Amino acid sequence: MREVYLDHLSATRLLPEVLEAMRPVLTENFGSPASLHRHGLRAREALNQARVTLASLIQAGAPEEIILTSGGTEAANLAIKGTAWASQKRGNHIVTSAIEHPSVLNSIEFLEKQGFTATRVPVDAQGRIAPEAIREAITEQTILICVHHANHDVGTIQPVQQVVEVSEERGIPVFVDATASAGWLPVDVQQWGAALVSLAPHRFYGPKGVGVLYKARQARLQSLVHGGMQEQEKRAGTENLPAIVGAGAAAIAARRDLPKRLEHVSQLQRRLWERLKTEITHARLNGPPLGDERLYTNLNISFEFVEGEGITLMADMQGLSIASGAACVSKALKASPVLTAMGVPHALAQGNVILSLGQENTEEEMGYTADVLARIVQKLRGMSPSWEEFRKGFVPAMTPASAQ
Repeated sequence: MREVYLDHLSATRLLPEVLEAMRPVLTENFGSPASLHRHGLRAREALNQARVTLASLIQAGAPEEIILTSGGTEAANLAIKGTAWASQKRGNHIVTSAIEHPSVLNSIEFLEKQGFTATRVPVDAQGRIAPEAIREAITEQTILICVHHANHDVGTIQPVQQVVEVSEERGIPVFVDATASAGWLPVDVQQWGAALVSLAPHRFYGPKGVGVLYKARQARLQSLVHGGMQEQEKRAGTENLPAIVGAGAAAIAARRDLPKRLEHVSQLQRRLWERLKTEITHARLNGPPLGDERLYTNLNISFEFVEGEGITLMADMQGLSIASGAACVSKALKASPVLTAMGVPHALAQGNVILSLGQENTEEEMGYTADVLARIVQKLRGMSPSWEEFRKGFVPAMTPASAQ
């Protein structure tokens, strides 16, 4: 059976060069970076080199501004809870958007149970955050603003620099979640002026089990994990050296190949959407139109009169791996909170799938994907009572016959 993988936002396969970079620290340079003997020295050198390359990927001012964690989720938790607890004498209020990643929103919800307060700024119909709305949400008690670079669900690229400019008027630090964009879009933390930025190497051909948090020197942060003195005493525990070295190698490849990656996936994205909207009626592209305001790897599409989970399961039976909702929330079998916040009707939000492209995908695979999804949607609509009611004229469609 043919296999096509279009779930790169959930995980990417290791590049061969990443695996090769990891081999020595799995077998030969296996020491702990904290040890004083030669094995520890070799491990420490490998750790430091990875930190240098990760700093270079995002234009950090110094390698010491990179804190290594177990993943993007821990990086977000450290940024949000660490800042809140370090700043609680100054205030207790956090501003964020209504469509952040669960690791961000759930961290804020946890803090609210501890006595902090939060304002969740609404977004427009394309999932865009308005800097002016951020400004209006700020109070005298605001200690942190949380936004993402590109949305994990619909791919909307946010005006990060304008949000930071708003924050600077009041001297409030900004945490930017770049876990969906790093490795696929340019990230320049110095140009942004953000205090904290998180990355997830497993989304740009690095290994799982490692995350990156950029921390500007002036940012105040309280540790969540206590023990040894690793990571400038901000994240205790023996480092996951193989994963860290792999993340460094993935960062080198991302910086080298970024222009080629963008050109390739943007062409595939446009080709696939053109095929889908031609072959499947009553389909809706959620989020911005294709172009510079949308992540080039992302297509979030609702097929009216069917459910996304059914499409995803049937696609898997034909070798096509896609997602229905974000990977961290899809097990809940609920409509996407992001689509709901954007005002997408519940029936369409339940019928959405996410196709996330990678550098190894081909034009031929886009044709195969369109053919498979067209057959699946036709079959599921044939079993759908709502489709039958629509065909008989009892209910109207929420999407036009030709896709937008």
